[in-house]
This record gives sequence, structure tokens and C-alpha cells, in this order.
Amino acid sequence: MVASTEKTITGTDIHTQDSQDFKFVIDEFADCKVMRYQLPDWDCLSLKQKRYIYCLSRAALWGRDIYFDQNYKNNLSIRKALETILEHYKDDRMETENWQKFLVYAKRFFFSNGIHHHYGEKKFYPDCTEDYFRKLLEGQENADFILKQIYDTKTAPVRRCNDDKVDIVLNSSVNFYDNITRQEAEGYYNGIEVDEKCPVSLGINSKLVKKDDKIEEITACTHGLYGKYLTKIVEWLEKSLQFAENDKQTAYTQKLIEYYKTGDLKTWDDYNILWAEDDESVCDYVNGFIETYNDPLGFKGTWESVVDYKDLDATKRTEILCNNAQWFENNSPIRDEYRKKTVKGVSAKVINAAMLGGDCFPVPPIGINLPNADWIRKQHGSKSVTIANISDAYFFASLENPNSALKEFAYSQEEIDRVLKYGHLSDNLHTDMHECLGHGSGQLLDSTPANALKEYSSALEEARADLFALYYLMDEKLISLGLIDSLEVGKAQYDSYIRNGLLTQLARISLGENVTEAHMQNRKLICEYALQNGGGCVRKEIKDGKTYFVVSDYQQLRKTFGELLYKIQQIKSTGDYAEGKKLVEKYAIKIDKDLHKEVLDRYNKLNIKPYGGFVNPYLQEVRNDKGEVIDIEVKYADSFLEQQLYYSKNYTFDD
Repeated sequence: MVASTEKTITGTDIHTQDSQDFKFVIDEFADCKVMRYQLPDWDCLSLKQKRYIYCLSRAALWGRDIYFDQNYKNNLSIRKALETILEHYKDDRMETENWQKFLVYAKRFFFSNGIHHHYGEKKFYPDCTEDYFRKLLEGQENADFILKQIYDTKTAPVRRCNDDKVDIVLNSSVNFYDNITRQEAEGYYNGIEVDEKCPVSLGINSKLVKKDDKIEEITACTHGLYGKYLTKIVEWLEKSLQFAENDKQTAYTQKLIEYYKTGDLKTWDDYNILWAEDDESVCDYVNGFIETYNDPLGFKGTWESVVDYKDLDATKRTEILCNNAQWFENNSPIRDEYRKKTVKGVSAKVINAAMLGGDCFPVPPIGINLPNADWIRKQHGSKSVTIANISDAYFFASLENPNSALKEFAYSQEEIDRVLKYGHLSDNLHTDMHECLGHGSGQLLDSTPANALKEYSSALEEARADLFALYYLMDEKLISLGLIDSLEVGKAQYDSYIRNGLLTQLARISLGENVTEAHMQNRKLICEYALQNGGGCVRKEIKDGKTYFVVSDYQQLRKTFGELLYKIQQIKSTGDYAEGKKLVEKYAIKIDKDLHKEVLDRYNKLNIKPYGGFVNPYLQEVRNDKGEVIDIEVKYADSFLEQQLYYSKNYTFDD
């Protein structure tokens, strides 16, 4: 266990354990690197708080199989076949090139929670030969089936289809719809009446199937879809109750248990309201079917969990933002009727993740804003978090690589120096404002349906939140609030954001492919719009045969961000599907092939993996001679593959 001595880096808000002799990056393969994150100030928690986190961590791990299955109906069968090989295959193990290639495929599978790339969403394939893979599968009854799933290019080629020339539901491999067309799915949900003022999140915890030409909805609950897993989750949630910090925490956990037992969507809303209103607890968690990014129609939520505890010092920063939320709302560059007249219940904190699960593992967000329901945000508020130890792990891991994407893609030394001085603080502030203020800002018109933007809703919502944060990062208000001492912080973020949106994020995409992931579409939309409509505030430069994008007028760029925020807020508030589609398809999807090839060539020379994910720490009970729990000890994992196999032995079912 790493000593819990606080370390502060000047000019940033990093608070972490002493990183001496702590290795952050523990594995690299394909386009991925795997890191560890630390649990700073763990020993400052009480035993009761530690045991609360321990119980919730078990609940987080029991949802792992749910997410694998949601990504593709045969992922669990494929995973079992891979695990059998890893545990039992002995012939020439570790000695052949083909075996090493198989190991890379297995790691990619675990990293992506299935056969499709976690970000690019297309199916990836082993580099070892199919004949060799067949040899590895000897003795497994379903070998032919597994080989077809893995190698056949026509079987489940893409996880989530966004090609509007085809039926995006039938052509997606996600396990939310069984033999259902887009028209049938939309018709089914359009036929359900909901309370217009307080609409439930239709379909978020269910699967649509067709039986005898009749569409049925199977709901996730302890006696329904994913019942055996939800039963285990409920079991650990119930155990956590004895360690809850206060009555509010007990109340919303009991409501979540009720929801898992019934699958009732009204109960889910009741839980979210209670959860959002708890801004007192040090320990907290997210647990449920939540984000709809993977559903081509934006209905179905993937299961996820984050267990966390508050970073008390860093939270002071987000508290300042929350206390001034009404000022930011009143001064945002949008039409008055789209503003919240009274911002309610905006709470935010900086947290340290203690366990990641489901859609948050191994690749977690660095910030979260929930609940997602707009009416709950408007009437009851929302809760926002920035995950400090995840952000810090990315930062420290970058220092372990001698190469630098910043030096390769930044145009000038001035730009590099600005990012080195202010970049980590500007990233944290951008995340804070994106989550604390951006997602919670604005409001729908009373006549606007909750899912009016359909498959474009995720990209547009992320763009809206990013633009809100970007707009205010160059505002003197941040100086008056004591959050920054110079607008150079905002300039650092503008430099980094433009560089990432137009250049470096392209390294995550195979040559010739489009941008499909919602967050990447969001960034490209914003940056392409600024490049094309910003009056020259962003310009393209060629130096030594290399392409760069340079911010030439920061105030004009801020004005352009405000203009785009105005457009997107109007699209969301009115539910203007046609305009939203037009904006995304014009700016967010297509990539210039020559520029793309250049970025890939430059990035490959750096030997930097574009995607990062994590292993979780192990939390272990420490007992005295009487069998009493006297502590929860933290141990850090050394192997990504070993942790995945450990989880499969301890948090799954054999059938």
C-alpha cells in the first residue's frame, strides 16, 4: 500500500498520494494503455465509511456481466471461451508469435467489454490465424460458433450503427432489440402515454423483443431481465445500509433497492430525486442503467457504477461554481425563454473513485452530471462530480512517456509553455463547468418531448455542455471568484481543445472511417464550426510540411463558442431534430482523409497509445483474531488480464 502523504503540484489542483515508486502504466497493447489509479487520503476515512465503500464496490462488480451482454448478445459466450483458453491451454504457451497475438486480442476484448472497439464501435479481429485460434479452442463444444463470432466480417460488424441510409436498429449489434426495426421500436414507445411534465425514462432498463409478431418489453429487475445479477447487487446494497452516513443516504439506497426489485420507472425517478438532494455525504455512488450513448435510438441505458468519496479540499472549487450557478445561467448567450429562471439544487464536488464497474470500467469518465432527466434537473436539481484521482492518473501516466503529443501537435513554444503551466488546472475547470453548470443549464420548452433529438441527442448534449464551459473559461468572472488568476488559463484550454478536436483525437480512428462516438463528434462539431464560421479566429497553418491549427483571436473564438451554444440550446429547447441532424452531419462526422493519414503517421512515430483505461484497486477486509473487521486494506493490481480473470471467477455465474 502506497503511503498516504499528500503531494501538491504548483499551479494545479492535484492532490494525490506520494507517487514515488508508484507505476501508473502497467500494460500497453494495440491502441490501449492500462493504468492504475490511487486512493488518496483513504486512511482519513472512518472504518464505517470504508465498509460502506466495500459493500458498494461489490455491488459495482456484480454488474460487470450485464454490460458485456448489453454490448452484444454473444459476448459472454465468447468471453467464457477466451477465459478457458487463458486458464487451461498449455501447448507452446508464451513461446509463439501467434500466442502473443492471441493475448493482445484477449486484452482488447476485456478492455472493450466485448468484440467491438470501445470507442470506434466497429468489430476488431485477432492478428493470429484462424487455424491457430481453432487449435486453442480444441475441446470446447462451441468452437465453430466462437470462431464465426470472432472472425466472420458479416457477423456483428458494428456495435452501434449511425448510418442513416440503413435501419440503424437492425444494423446495430447492441443487445437492446431482438429482431426489431427502428420503425417498430419508435412506434412502440410513441404509443406509450407519459406525464408530459414528469416523463419517465421510457425503455431505459429494458429490452424489446418480438414474439409471434408481437413486440414485448422485458424489464430488468430481480425477477426479470438480468435478475440473478440484480439480486446480487441488491444483496450488497442491503448490506451497505448498516454503514450509511445519514438518513438521506439510507433513503435513496432503499429506493434503489425497490427499483431493482420492481423495475418501476417511477421508482427510478424517485431514487434519482432523493440521490440528487444528498449533498452532505462524503461517500457516494452511481449504480444503474443510466447512459444511452450505445443505443442507436437513445432509449436504452447501459449499466454502470462508480463508488467514490469526496476530495474535501478540491471540492471547494466546485462549491464556488455551484454557489454562483444562477449568475452563469443568467449571463449565458442564449435566448431568455431557454434559461432557467431559478436554478435549483445544483450541487457539485470533486471525488476520488474507489471502484469502477460496468460502462465505467475500464474506461471511466472524468466527470459525471446526473440525473439525466431534464425535468428532474429543472425541478429538483442535479449532482455533478469531477473525478480527481482518475484525472491525476492520466496526468502522471503522461509523465512516464518520454514522447509528447503536445510538442508534436502544438504550433509554437508559447502554446506549449501555456499548456504546461495551466493545462491541468484548465482541464479540471473545464470538466467542473461542463458537469456542474453545462449539463444543468437551460431548459426545454413545455411542448418539447424528452427524446426529440433521438440518435443525435448525445452528441448535441455533450457539445452544449462543452460550449457552456468553454464560453466561461475566458470570462473575468472566474478571476473575481478566485478560481483563476489569469485568462491565460482559458487560453490554454482553447489551444488544447482546438488541437484535440481537429487533430489529435483523429489518432483514435482508423484511416477512412468516420467519427461515430458522441464525445468525439461533440468536439469535432465545435472545432470545425469555429474553423469554418469563426471569422479567422482559428486558422490552419503548415510548418515544415506538418499541419497545425492555431487560435489567432481568443476573444473572437469565445464569441463563436457563444454563437454555437445559442444554436444548440435552441435546437435542444425546441426539439428541432432536423436542425440538430444538419449540424452534426455537417461538422461532426466526416474526416479529411489526407489530414487523417498525416495525424496517424505523426502519432504512430510517438509510440503513444491513444486510449487509456484502468485496473481497479483491490479492497480487502482485515479481521482480528475474533473475526471482526478492523480495516479495509487497499492493494493495487499489477496485471490487467489477471484482474479480469479474477472478476470472472468471483462475479459471474457458471450457467
